Amino acid sequence: MSIKVIIAGPRGKMGREAVKLVEKEANFQLSAVLDRKHDGKQLRDIMDSHETAPVYSDLGTCLQSVEADVLIDLTVPEVGYTHTKMALEYGVCPVVGTTGFSQEQLIEIKELSEARKTGCIIAPNFALGAVLMMKFSKMAAKYFDDVEIIEMHHDQKLDAPSGTAIKTIEMISDVRKSKKQGHEDEKEILPGSRGAEVDGLRVHSVRLPGMVAHQQVMFGSTGQLLTLKHDSFHRESFMSGVKFSVESVLKLETLVYGLENLLD
Repeated sequence: MSIKVIIAGPRGKMGREAVKLVEKEANFQLSAVLDRKHDGKQLRDIMDSHETAPVYSDLGTCLQSVEADVLIDLTVPEVGYTHTKMALEYGVCPVVGTTGFSQEQLIEIKELSEARKTGCIIAPNFALGAVLMMKFSKMAAKYFDDVEIIEMHHDQKLDAPSGTAIKTIEMISDVRKSKKQGHEDEKEILPGSRGAEVDGLRVHSVRLPGMVAHQQVMFGSTGQLLTLKHDSFHRESFMSGVKFSVESVLKLETLVYGLENLLD
């Protein structure tokens, strides 16, 4: 039986790849898309697609009008938060690639997911290689006290640090006490030159054209350096994780934050 999917944000760079994914997967069916500018049209009218899926500007109207199992949300945090809660209210499983949710919002979403017994996945990064990088970083953090993160993205990415970097920090912090990195002398160090400090870890954010999504996690110790690195050169790299999430979320009855919690 096909998994019926709604995609929010189909004209974005990630959204376009998600549309292609749903189109080519035999067990996926595109029920509708959400786009704030083209209510009442068909998908093929607003982008290069053969799909006749209807376009809605309002999720409530969409959920009342079409059958859906999963909502793939690739919008922005404010919209994604509202969409996620509404989908859960309708018994539709959200798969969310939007980052920037607060801890309070995540708690609220988890409580609603469990109350409705409807699965929800929020993933700071859908690239399975990046997820493994984060898992390996958590393992390494048990043995190295000193770590810095360099994350590099395209120049249109506005948030910094990235959601992947923040998630990496959270995973590292789970296995060790937060501690101040390095040995800084504020009189000699130019403010900001060491990057941002998040929970005791130094994070350096780079935004340049030509990049997609790249991260290095560097662990230093006496006489040695361990570097864990992942590069996404095309947004198609994220689609393996989206596919995995759509197929996995239907088996859940709670919120899973981060795909590393679903990988063996």
